[in-house]
Amino acid sequence: MKMRDAVAGTQTLSEGLLNSAGEIRGLTIEEVEANVQHSLARREARARVSSVVSPAILVLVVLLLWEAGTRAFGVAQFLLPPPSLILLSLITHAKLLLANTWITAAEIAAGFLLSILIGVPLSLAIFLWPPFSRSVFPLLVSSQAMPKVAIAPLLLVWFGFGIVPKVLIAFLIAFFPVVINTVVGLASIEREKIYLARSMGLSAGATFFKIRLPSALPSVFAGLKISITLAVVGAVVGEFVGGDSGLGYVLMVANGSMDTALLFSDLLVLTLLGVIFFMLVELAERMSFHRHAVARTSGAVESM
Repeated sequence: MKMRDAVAGTQTLSEGLLNSAGEIRGLTIEEVEANVQHSLARREARARVSSVVSPAILVLVVLLLWEAGTRAFGVAQFLLPPPSLILLSLITHAKLLLANTWITAAEIAAGFLLSILIGVPLSLAIFLWPPFSRSVFPLLVSSQAMPKVAIAPLLLVWFGFGIVPKVLIAFLIAFFPVVINTVVGLASIEREKIYLARSMGLSAGATFFKIRLPSALPSVFAGLKISITLAVVGAVVGEFVGGDSGLGYVLMVANGSMDTALLFSDLLVLTLLGVIFFMLVELAERMSFHRHAVARTSGAVESM
């Protein structure tokens, strides 16, 4: 009986393979490849839709529970307003929030760009010049133990109540991840790649720009993503200490007047602003990797 079942199973499997082979034999290689690519594209599209729909559903469920809970238990609005009241406050104060959003966005962008303009050359100097690294890097690391909020009043004394102190605070908070991640990325490449490049006749400069720097890009952009989120924190801290405008200033005004709905709507706008800046950095990362891949492919084709 066992032998008979085994033979029957083998015959069934053979028939299935023959049918599959017959179906595949009826298609050209191009058609099979097109079907595979179409299947992969549909799978990626479903994954992208799921990555958006799933968090949206979770947020909607949380908002519904929030709305129902605050109304069912009679929570005071100054303690925890329902989402409907926050939405109403967002619509009512739309002009106020929009005007202050541009101010905070300018402070964030300026602090972030300043962290790149100073952090990247500083990290290159630390990596390429060992004496400079031994003297500056320990001081740079120890400086991060100093609370930046304590420096903010001093910056106000030096630069007044304009945009400059906010930009400097955002820069001081945001530039350290750029320096650390760039140095780590430049130093993390395998020595075998450097030896191979040198053996192929590449100069030190060509090795740096064609091999070491592209290999460090993932670490560099990781530092930039951390930096842009910290720049948001730095701009808000600067507005807390000595601001008369911006989303951080609106937070202080809403807190002082116990307008919790305005406070939540301001936090929502500030969160969306941080997400937008993060997505812009991520877009720059994808464009950089795509351009590097295209350049590498074209170089390989020319060499052939």
